[in-house]
This record gives sequence, structure tokens and C-alpha cells, in this order.
Amino acid sequence: MDTESTYSGYSYYSSHSKKSHRQGERNRERHKSPRNKDGRGSEKSVTIQAPTGEPLLANDSTRTEEDDNWGETTTAITGTSEHSISQEDIARISKDMEDSVGLDCKRYLGLTVASVLGLLVFLTPIAFILLPPILWRDELEPCGTICEGLFISVAFKLLILLIGTWALFFRKQRADVPRVFVFRALLLVLIFLFVVSYWLFYGVRILDSRDRNYQGIVQYAVSLVDALLFIHYLAIVLLELRQLQPMFTLQVVRSTDGESRFYSLGHLSIQRAALVVLENYYKDFTIYNPNLLTASKFRAAKHMAGLKVYNVDGPSNNATGQSRAMIAAAARRRDSSHNELYYEEAEHERRVKKRRARLVVAVEEAFIHIQRLQAEEQQKAPGEVMDPREAAQAIFPSMARALQKYLRTTRQQHHHSMESILQHLAFCITNSMTPKAFLERYLSAGPTLQYDKERWLSTQWRLVSDEAVTNGLRDGIVFVLKCLDFSLVVNVKKIPFIILSEEFIDPKSHKFVLRLQSETSV
Repeated sequence: MDTESTYSGYSYYSSHSKKSHRQGERNRERHKSPRNKDGRGSEKSVTIQAPTGEPLLANDSTRTEEDDNWGETTTAITGTSEHSISQEDIARISKDMEDSVGLDCKRYLGLTVASVLGLLVFLTPIAFILLPPILWRDELEPCGTICEGLFISVAFKLLILLIGTWALFFRKQRADVPRVFVFRALLLVLIFLFVVSYWLFYGVRILDSRDRNYQGIVQYAVSLVDALLFIHYLAIVLLELRQLQPMFTLQVVRSTDGESRFYSLGHLSIQRAALVVLENYYKDFTIYNPNLLTASKFRAAKHMAGLKVYNVDGPSNNATGQSRAMIAAAARRRDSSHNELYYEEAEHERRVKKRRARLVVAVEEAFIHIQRLQAEEQQKAPGEVMDPREAAQAIFPSMARALQKYLRTTRQQHHHSMESILQHLAFCITNSMTPKAFLERYLSAGPTLQYDKERWLSTQWRLVSDEAVTNGLRDGIVFVLKCLDFSLVVNVKKIPFIILSEEFIDPKSHKFVLRLQSETSV
């Protein structure tokens, strides 16, 4: 069969090419005459093999969306390489390598300082109690039952402080921020100064004078533990409770397609607010698909390619006149561009609906088949029963062709690998999910977290702000979160002060009168 003319990228159809498109459709139907009417007569003989983790359908510059028989006429087998890398991947890898060393050092330095300070805090009360019996045991006054009770109090308070400190401070770090957390740093400095002051007083008043009042020494250690507990309560208020009350509304807009979301936050610094925005971005925004944004660029390039400028004045004329002529010609063609856009979108919607219908029918038939296989396998020997992975591999070839075509038409092929589809299919079979539940991931774009991590375009962001990122949020602040391919523009608005008044209505005032007129039918 003759191969159609191809070009790289995605095809867009103008109004003047509709007739040739219909003729091409009729030619392809004649070529597909040996198959069934539903177009799946030869699907059982097609074997699809792709490396694990590679896209289900790569961007092939030698194919077009018009080629409906690519699976039967084209065979691509490679044994030299199973991985590909683009310029975007190279830029991202080089940027990550440059910043990884500094980020790791900063992360481990902060963890080391916090760990050393925490160890000093917990050992200080114990040292206050143990040093006098070790250094001048014979000179101490007997304490008896009172000291034993204080020992129990110190032990339980230290246990409570240890659990609270572990829950509040020693949590897994979710991200690396450009600046230190101000409140956390202030608390660490406060604790350090507090412990140092207690040690200075202990060294001057107790160690130097060899105080014999052991009960007073133990009470001194108890007072230190009580003060540390109060500092821990202060840390809970500053780090956790202060930000709970919503004070600001953040509008987050993606720069490429204009998709936006709104979030309510409390008193946070700019960098912490940026971190909250990114955490919500991965679960609320649909995954970024750069292939959907090439339509306008392709259309503009096609218009400019159709213009020819002839220099009738000779080579002395400069390029400014040519540029003006091309701009004027493009402006004259602007009136007819909306018709071309209308027919392009209508044609794309028709093709999407057609291939979606084929995909739905293929998946429903495949699920009916696996249900019938499950009923038959119950009568067979236990050694012949299929597990969910084997069942998914058995029914996948019957739907693979329709799924490939639909993903290519909707430009989602780089988001789904064959391995991820098989895993999702096995998951649906294991949990007795319907064909509609299986198709929901592919019929509509989902959030970024729904896809594999290697499909995310960027996990490293840059925060751009006119103010210091450690400053708190306030009304009118705008900051930008940039990654490799797009950016998130965040606009901060303060929640307005609301005046709510009360109006009382007496229940006895609900009295009504029926007014009758001669013209009414009542």
C-alpha cells in the first residue's frame, strides 16, 4: 500500500483541504476492505512489544494522524537502544547536578544542628541531677521521698517532651526551600540561649560552691524541664496553629493554558506559601501537555509560509519594507483565519469522538471476554488459573490498537507507557472495576500525581519574587514559580472583613390574607 505524505508534529486541517481529506478516507476504507466493518478484524494477530517504561507511542516524525494503518504497514524493531533523551531532559539533568550538592549540604547541616541541640537539651536535666552525686556525694544532704517523686516527674516530662519534639520537628522534609524558616530558627536560638543560661547559672551557683542541698538541685532541673515544655507549646502555636485561620486567597494561574485555581491560606511566608501551592498543584491541576499548545504556532507559521514577497525595486531596498509587506498581507488574511480555525476544531472533535467510540467498544468487549474467561477458569485445574497480570496481558492486545489511536489523536501518548497501562488494567481486574472505570484515566486528563513520576516534566522549581521570600503574605503580592516549560503566577488577595448583622423575625408575624377578585377563578 502506498504510504501517505508525512511531516513531523501533529496535523491540522484547513478548510480548503476537507475535500482531499474525504477522498483519502475513502481510499483507506478500500484498503481496509479485507477487515471487518468495526476495524478490528486483524487485531488478534498484532503483537505489540515495547521496552518497559517507554511511551506507548513515541512521537514519530515519519507518521501522520491520517495513517490509520500504521500498525499493519510499519514495523519498527530496535535492539541498540531502549532509552531516549531530549534537550529538555539534558537541561533538567544538568540543572539538577549543579544544585544537588548545595541542597544536600544545606539539608544535612540543618538536620545536624537540630540533632545536636536536641541531644544537648535532653541530656542537660539528667546531667544536673547526676553531677552532684558523682562529684561530692558525701557532702550532700539526704533527700528521701521528695527527690524520688521529683525523679519520676522529670522522667515522665522528658518522655512527653521527647515524643512532642519528635512529632513536631523530626518529620520527613517535603521540599528544599531557598531560605531558612524564620520561626523555626528563632525557636532553635531561643532554646540554645535558654540552655546556655541554665548551664552558666548551674556552674556558678552549684558546681563552684558545691551546694549540699540536693533537693534544691533536683527542683532546679525540674524547672528546666518545665520551661522546655512551655517552649514546646510556643513552638506548636507558632509553627502549626498560627497558620490555620485563613487570611489570604491565592489565585494560581498556569502561564501556558490559563488554567487557574484558588486557595485560602493563613499567615505564612512567601516561600512556605509557594510550597503549599506546589503541593496542591500536583493534585488539582491537570497534567501539563505541551502538544496541545502547538496549534496556534503551527497556524501562524503556516500563514507566514504562504506569503511570498517580491522585491521589484532591486537589492537596494532593505528588509524593513519586506517585513511591512508580510505583516500587511497577514492582516488581510486575518478575516478568513477564523473559518479555518472553526473547521480545524470541528474536524478534530469528529475524529476524537470517532476513535473514542471505537475505544469504548473495544474495551467493553475485552472486559466481557475476561469475565467469561474467569467463569470458565473456575472449572479448570488450579494450575491453569490466571492471575490478574496474566489476564491483563491476555486481553490487552484486543484493545491496544484502539487505545493507541485515541491517545495519539488526543496527544496523550507520551503520558502513558505500555507498562503503566498493563498495571492499571491488572488493578482494575483485581478490584472488579468496570470498563468505564478503566477508561476514565485515558478519556480525560487527570492531575499530575495520577501519572508515573518519570512523566512529570519538572520537580525542581524557581521562586521569583520582588520581596524577600521570608516575608509574610500581604495583599497585592505577586510571585512566580517557574519550571523548565511553564510557570505558575500567584496573586495574593486578602480576605475582606465581613460584617454580619442579625435580624429577628417574629414567628407570629407570618400572617397572610387572601384577596379575591371577581375575575379570578378562586
